[in-house]
Amino acid sequence: MSTTSEPPQEESTTFVRPPRKTNWQMIAIRSGVAAVVTVLVCVFLFRPMIINGESMQPTYSGRGFTFAFLPYFKLYSPQRKQIVILKHAGFNTFLLKRVLAFPGEVVEIRNGVLYVNGSAVDEPYVKNPCDWNFARHEVPKGKIFVLGDNRSMPMQQHMGGMIDQDRLAGVPLW
Repeated sequence: MSTTSEPPQEESTTFVRPPRKTNWQMIAIRSGVAAVVTVLVCVFLFRPMIINGESMQPTYSGRGFTFAFLPYFKLYSPQRKQIVILKHAGFNTFLLKRVLAFPGEVVEIRNGVLYVNGSAVDEPYVKNPCDWNFARHEVPKGKIFVLGDNRSMPMQQHMGGMIDQDRLAGVPLW
């Protein structure tokens, strides 16, 4: 008789867990926190905006979408030829325009050509013919001079010109 010493075999143990109960309270808290963070980001950092208007064509379509980076002007100063978002009326109306002159500079438009301090400004983004005329004006302290890129529309329909610098709301992200 031969004795083999085999190790004792272990029993196979399989644990079966009952399904976890859904913790609706945690789901509600997480959803609430996510909603609050989203609202704060959209109100104070990156506000979604619908573009509705033709004053910035062809740079921006008359209908489109962008996000505004709102704290930009708390970090940086506006630059010449930069596209900016301006507060227009109330909380939900903004304008897209291009910065063209700063306080102390003299602006003039003759036969559709923009002059700053007597020199013609190269504006390759203005694609359509323009016949605007705007008498010489010095940009006052606290203001900047802005226009849209679509100068083929009548000047009376175009919201631009001298605006208060405190109306600068941000810059478009694209």
